[in-house]
Amino acid sequence: MGHRVLVVDDDATVSDVVRRYLEQAGCEVRLAADGADGLAAIAAQCPDLVVLDLMMPGIDGLEVCRRIRRQLPGLPVIMLTALGEEADRVLGLEVGADDYVTKPFSPRELVLRIQSVLRRTGGQAVNPGPAAMLREADLSVDTARRVAERDGAPLALTGREFDLLVFLMRHPGRAWTRSDLLDKVWGWQFGDQSTVTVHVRRLREKIEHDPAEPVRIRTVWGVGYSYEPLVDGHRR
Repeated sequence: MGHRVLVVDDDATVSDVVRRYLEQAGCEVRLAADGADGLAAIAAQCPDLVVLDLMMPGIDGLEVCRRIRRQLPGLPVIMLTALGEEADRVLGLEVGADDYVTKPFSPRELVLRIQSVLRRTGGQAVNPGPAAMLREADLSVDTARRVAERDGAPLALTGREFDLLVFLMRHPGRAWTRSDLLDKVWGWQFGDQSTVTVHVRRLREKIEHDPAEPVRIRTVWGVGYSYEPLVDGHRR
């Protein structure tokens, strides 16, 4: 893979196991024992991805993720959370984590999740098509450069938010279940469907004129979501 991965976890045993598996996969790995060290490591040499433990002394994982999103919105973050703590997982997604893995976890599963995120954020668009540029009303998306703009202003999208937007824009008018979107965008055959719900909510906050009354990403009751393109600022 040849990617730089920063692992931020106060459990030295977990960090060492993750490091060994990632190095076997060809990654360059750096370890940080707490949130402050993690932020310093990111400032010194920005990694390609951060594996971030939720519960740490001092600056916890949620605050670290918030700071990353303010400064580096496109930097992929995978959160490590406690098994069964659904509220913690949802909160991690709310502050901008691209993905999460619950403890105890299989190191091989974590490596696969990391590889999946890096493939997508490394320039491989979801379901690549002939059009590198997607345009709709005030929204434009350059899938090759992984840049999205609204009214000419850059949108601070996470990697998963970008992938979700591209997928929806390329399939307008079709209703997708949360399970469909987990499969098509995340590459998960099974998973927590609240992941999709949270990402849709965050994406609406960035592309809708009124996120409380969304007109682009429409809720299809009993099914899931559909993307409805706008013409001259209005739904078709």
